Amino acid sequence: MLSSRFLRSLVVLVLLFAAAGCNNGTSTPTAPDQSGVAYSQTDLTVGTGAEATPGTTASVQHGGWFYSETAADHKGTQFQASQLSCLVGSTQLIKGFDMAVTGMKVGGTRRAIIPPSLGFGATGSPDGTVPPNAALVFDILLVNVQ
Repeated sequence: MLSSRFLRSLVVLVLLFAAAGCNNGTSTPTAPDQSGVAYSQTDLTVGTGAEATPGTTASVQHGGWFYSETAADHKGTQFQASQLSCLVGSTQLIKGFDMAVTGMKVGGTRRAIIPPSLGFGATGSPDGTVPPNAALVFDILLVNVQ
């Protein structure tokens, strides 16, 4: 029969090995590499107002989702919903978002699928919200152009 001291030592060793395999929640999970996703944009509603062209300031309302191959409209988990104004054709936003806004008319709604190369790339977003190599889906409503 095994001694209780030996059993306690064995339990401690098992717990130490188990703890060594844990990361205590400090690692950031990453999405599968989605660099093969192609850029696309679809007008859901064509606007009738002023056009967002390079050099104009566009005011938009938008929602952002992580791209999912299996979800409806490829919209996985939503990570963002907000309003913003941006200078069209500048580097204020990710390139894919700027591409999507360019050419929209006020009152229009556009869905854009943005691959990592036109989004946050291999590093992900600076704040960690978007993991490396994640494709994104945005629904954008152009509210105003100045």
